[in-house]
Amino acid sequence: MPEMTESTQRTTASTADQLNRHCHCITLDQEALDASLQGQFSSAGIELPSLETPALSQFFSNTVVFVPGADVLAMESAVQAIETASKLPAYLQQVLSWAPDIAHVDLGPQGAFMGYDFHLGPEGPRLIEINTNAGGAFLNAILARAQRRCCSSAQALPTTSPTLDRFDDAVFAMFSREWQYQRSTAMPERIAILDTAPESQFLFAEFQLAQRLLTSRGVEAVILDPGELSYANGALNAGGQQIDMVYNRLVDFALEDPQHSALRQAYLDDAVVVTPNPRTHAVLADKRNLTLLSAAQRLQEWGLDSQGAELLERVVPKTRLVSRDDAADLWRDRRGLFFKPVAGHGSKGVYRGDKLTKRVFDNILAGDYIAQELVPAGERSLKIDDVVTTAKVDIRLYTYAGKTLLTAARIYQGQTTNFRTPGGGFAPIFQV
Repeated sequence: MPEMTESTQRTTASTADQLNRHCHCITLDQEALDASLQGQFSSAGIELPSLETPALSQFFSNTVVFVPGADVLAMESAVQAIETASKLPAYLQQVLSWAPDIAHVDLGPQGAFMGYDFHLGPEGPRLIEINTNAGGAFLNAILARAQRRCCSSAQALPTTSPTLDRFDDAVFAMFSREWQYQRSTAMPERIAILDTAPESQFLFAEFQLAQRLLTSRGVEAVILDPGELSYANGALNAGGQQIDMVYNRLVDFALEDPQHSALRQAYLDDAVVVTPNPRTHAVLADKRNLTLLSAAQRLQEWGLDSQGAELLERVVPKTRLVSRDDAADLWRDRRGLFFKPVAGHGSKGVYRGDKLTKRVFDNILAGDYIAQELVPAGERSLKIDDVVTTAKVDIRLYTYAGKTLLTAARIYQGQTTNFRTPGGGFAPIFQV
């Protein structure tokens, strides 16, 4: 995409805003989506859940989110600046100082499916969170392929991410590279897609799609609960078969749960390749790291170039560790802050400061929390049963080693992202 002038950027931002407010047409080709899902599952010999049940229908919005191309470029540049900063010796020293011991082990892998979440506003994109094992990429890829253009002013727009056509190849190459960072052979024989009670997980269908992609490329893939693993004689096994690599969907980021002891020991003994692994989470996704990534001057002193530091100063909201010593200031400033637990995930235990009670605030002071500058979510207008309503939007970049695999949006109502909003769910991005 060619470099845009400031005037052009303002025009495209205005166009995107108008489309998000007034374009209510249905872009989802439901028949194409159903056929794609049927094809994906049947080709792997997997029984597809009913498309009419919440198991699948709740995932997908029937519309898109319009985003200025300049904002997409800014988000991608911010991801690259963050991943560059994460390799600086002084940065590593700091983040590892508060990380668990297991994170000090570096076996090479970079981390499959990083997720960078942004809110978009008049000032451009603002980073809200960084996630390892970010969910939804496979479902979003299928959704994005089942779109049609609508709204006369949007007819000339590209349909979804330019990376979409290369998604499957890029994902397989990602797993190949993760393996090769730690091993000398071309590919593992068997990969385990691992999560606690996987069939009960909200995104179980995505595990099945990952399994299909890997098996279609000649790599055996199995979906497992960590309790099915055993470790003996230098090999991680399940059902009598050796597991060479784990696509890790656990939220026990340091593998501290006793039920994960087999995986933990195999990982520490370099007997299995794990991606994403504890080091990836500690270096990139620990919420305390946002206090460093929002400190541009310090990053520049540590060796980040001025362009990257200036970009992160604009994109990363100011973040600080919560301390009882700052209780008075935090309470005074609470309406402009968002509080997140350091060890939290999936929007659990997060609070908008303007909705805090004194009791909850006391609990925050007693726990490990960060306080992040409050950045309002973007907005998307929806028409449900001829009634127009406004929903919130966040943008996720699925990345690997700093490069974009896919861009997608989530449409929701409420304090945090969810899949309970009528008309909401995952939504593709149309770039303006």
